Amino acid sequence: MKSRKSAKRIERAILGTVAIFVVLVVGTLVVRSRLARVEPLGPEVTGADLQIKQAEIEEVTQGVRWRLKADQALLYENEGRTHLRKVAVSVFERDRSWTIVGDEGDLYQASRNVEIRDNVVLTSSDGLRLETSVIRWQGQERRIWTDAPVRLSRQGAVVDGTALDVRMGDEVTTLHGRVRATFAKGRP
Repeated sequence: MKSRKSAKRIERAILGTVAIFVVLVVGTLVVRSRLARVEPLGPEVTGADLQIKQAEIEEVTQGVRWRLKADQALLYENEGRTHLRKVAVSVFERDRSWTIVGDEGDLYQASRNVEIRDNVVLTSSDGLRLETSVIRWQGQERRIWTDAPVRLSRQGAVVDGTALDVRMGDEVTTLHGRVRATFAKGRP
């Protein structure tokens, strides 16, 4: 008799433990499913007036041909701005060309000025490479500039500065701040 009561007690304890375990697992699954992040099935909600995939603009301005490509362009009419994602700008002049790439940027419609941000890399046909976090183009002044740290490199030479200003019309380049230059041995 005692062993029967003891066996029933053990059965109830096991059944109670299993029931509590099942309730905890089901409760956890329900809570996680309600808190789970759901990816939208439709287009991304941006508030933009127009969304364009694989955007491309090409123009000739003051004898210079340039082409802007972006994986996505979001047009904000009221702001006069187009936000760009995964941007590449190619510029072709008579004796040289260069390309600027970055993760995102903005094209200002009235001025046609461009700002490219995040992982910005400029490469030129003569081997120059520029790296920074933001670079801006002002078309009217033919000026490329950044107020962020910048690294220039070419043929083993590396120059770091805290800002850069290039005036293309005057063919003047100014590297600002504490400038540090390193030159590889044996390079011409």
